[in-house]
Amino acid sequence: MASSTLSKQKPYDSCWTPKQNKVFEKALAKYDKDTPDRWHNVAKAIGGKSEDDVKRHYQILLEDLRHIESGHVPIPNYKSTPTTFPLSTTLLICLPQASEVSKAEMV
Repeated sequence: MASSTLSKQKPYDSCWTPKQNKVFEKALAKYDKDTPDRWHNVAKAIGGKSEDDVKRHYQILLEDLRHIESGHVPIPNYKSTPTTFPLSTTLLICLPQASEVSKAEMV
């Protein structure tokens, strides 16, 4: 029985900063599905992420979109008090550590 390619690779890095997510979005727009070496280029644009990391992040994004479009995630009512709604438990956004935040941003 053949083993899975993913099982031989390092675990998926599920911690993405808001900045990495923004670069990811821009890279997806720049390198569309017909671009040769798309995932290599996207990973290179972000830095610190492997091709497998960006592929997995993209699959999670698609899964989240399917949930939203199928009505499984309610649209928040911004005019009233905040409500909670289910977010993907697999797509995490990490905040910068204190050492990464400049003193000016802390004031």
